[in-house]
Amino acid sequence: MKRTLLFTLLTSLVILSCQTNPSVPDRDFRTDMRNLVIKIAEYARDTSHNGAKTDFIVIPQNGQEIITLNGEADGPLAADYVQAIDGTGREDLYYGYTSDDELTPTPERDYFIGYLDRLKAEGVQALVTDYCSTHSFMDNSYSWSSAKGYISFAAPERGLNVIPDYPSSPYNSNTSTITNLADAENFLYLINPENFSTGQGFINAVKGTNYDVIVIDLFYNEAGIEKAFGKAEIDQLKSKPGGGSRLVIAYMSIGEAEDYRYYWKPEWSSSPPYWLGSENPDWPGNFKVWYWEKEWQDIIINGQDAYLQKILDAGFDGVYLDIIDAFEYFENF
Repeated sequence: MKRTLLFTLLTSLVILSCQTNPSVPDRDFRTDMRNLVIKIAEYARDTSHNGAKTDFIVIPQNGQEIITLNGEADGPLAADYVQAIDGTGREDLYYGYTSDDELTPTPERDYFIGYLDRLKAEGVQALVTDYCSTHSFMDNSYSWSSAKGYISFAAPERGLNVIPDYPSSPYNSNTSTITNLADAENFLYLINPENFSTGQGFINAVKGTNYDVIVIDLFYNEAGIEKAFGKAEIDQLKSKPGGGSRLVIAYMSIGEAEDYRYYWKPEWSSSPPYWLGSENPDWPGNFKVWYWEKEWQDIIINGQDAYLQKILDAGFDGVYLDIIDAFEYFENF
């Protein structure tokens, strides 16, 4: 969701915003991000935290450069990291890199594909999100991804706040039982429920779709109050109306803190903790974090009130991790 349109422009913005916090330590930010994702996977698959769900799915979005030790698609594999993940999310592969509903330039597309194909060879499934609303572009997005062995979602709104009305049924709609990402033919990426007045209204709309994988947020806003979906609600989504079961995945940002989340403390706005960085100029209310610090990781991972534990308690099948590419922010300091 939190992807911007012009990479080079944002790099400049990131450098400028980094300069507001000169105390950022000199670290291997890529290793730090790998380690955080591995910790999430280990915690989520530990039966003492989630019952017996050792097959909990972990899908980092973007930032594919950390799959290798040197950042090159053909470089030596970061084996522990790759073994910890089941899928990889990639935005703007075919449409949306420069502008929504615009073809991604060939050099950028081929650059991303190099990493996605390297991961595919390791059994990691690619989930592609293109931002396009022209029907012929949406058709291209689905068919091109399918030809590469990726599953995809053509999002008509970058806010990921609508269930597309085109195509009339999901691409490659089926009645199969989906138990892992390799079984899936399609997915729905719908993490902003702002167009639904109630949580149950959102659940009803989503459960009426026939997607194999659904990526949603744990939380919704009802009458100005943030609430979390419970297990009974998530369980409603696990059966496709056309037959078969599907996977329900929770979105979670790990490279930025969000001031609308349950963990945010009001005093942080005027007196932020040392690990809380600059506000993202493109997504107000979202703040870069020193994601390697224990204080942030405690919020995300450790304890009964941790974000990940809430996802596990709600019965999700996996987690979709955003702002993996936060390492770029700090590398550009």
